[in-house]
Amino acid sequence: MRYILLLLIIVPAAEIGVLLLSGNTIGLWPTLAIIIFTGILGAYLTKKQGLETVRKVQDQLRYGQMPGDAILDGACILVGGTLLLTPGFITDGIGFTLLAPPTRNFYKKILLAVLRRWVDKGTITIIR
Repeated sequence: MRYILLLLIIVPAAEIGVLLLSGNTIGLWPTLAIIIFTGILGAYLTKKQGLETVRKVQDQLRYGQMPGDAILDGACILVGGTLLLTPGFITDGIGFTLLAPPTRNFYKKILLAVLRRWVDKGTITIIR
């Protein structure tokens, strides 16, 4: 919980700094255009990849397989899309890396390790 509170303070402050720097460097209107463009592009990519992931989960369930990898993909896509809709260049960069399949694998490994640690500690109980 401490880390989340720290992120809620540091990330917006860094975003404001980067936006001010960008506004001073390239101007107000180009900065706003980039923010709007990344938001629209992020919404499009999130919808496209999200629907693809839902189809993948449905196919795996239809054949009696556990869709673990597809669920992790869905979580990464959800977080990435949310970050892309948040105004700012730092969150956009992280959001795009969460949506790109090659870099998404890096985040999935981290997420899987965290989930395994929670299960091993008994923080999360899995009911079958």
